[in-house]
Amino acid sequence: MTHRVTVKVAGLQPVQVLAALAGIAFIVFGVVGFSRTGVGDWATHSFVLGFSVNPLHNLVLVAAGVLGLLMALGSGLARLYGWLLFIGCAAIFVWGLMITGILARNPASQFGNPLALNTNDNWLYLGLALFGLLLAVLPARRKVIEEEEEPELPQQRSAAFRGVRDEPAREPRIEEMDPTVSPREREPVTKEQAVVDPKTDRVSKDKIKH
Repeated sequence: MTHRVTVKVAGLQPVQVLAALAGIAFIVFGVVGFSRTGVGDWATHSFVLGFSVNPLHNLVLVAAGVLGLLMALGSGLARLYGWLLFIGCAAIFVWGLMITGILARNPASQFGNPLALNTNDNWLYLGLALFGLLLAVLPARRKVIEEEEEPELPQQRSAAFRGVRDEPAREPRIEEMDPTVSPREREPVTKEQAVVDPKTDRVSKDKIKH
């Protein structure tokens, strides 16, 4: 009996839990931000735990949170969410460095500072980018499943048929069927003997010499 070992993804994955927790955190932070800035004036900005926010920034956080909850339903989707989080937060981090003057050149200066980013926000998004990278590369928890398989036996040929060749059926001769024919009469005869001897009526043609 053979054993087949299969490795499968087992149950709820840690990456799904982390993605869901990140989604909830984003939503909570965005809702708290809306409670500070409101939703009427998009030019208003405020501070939550030292981080600068405005209505657009809060909307981005809530959207990221909802997306995280939806993509936490599958392990593959949760890892994809990690990649999206890494790319998006890394881009905001670099843009924030340009806005706050840490980087001298800002190719997007014409757009101003729509998310009201400050220095604290820059380091926050750096941490979120690293967290997204962790989600993207977090290994899956797998389970080893061992299954038993019945061995497949080869079809064995019967010993009675091994080495036996098919032979054509042979019809019994007349002298074999008639016990009155003596062994001497079963010897081959010539055509002349077959004509003159009346007993040859019982002799088959294969006994005639050619």
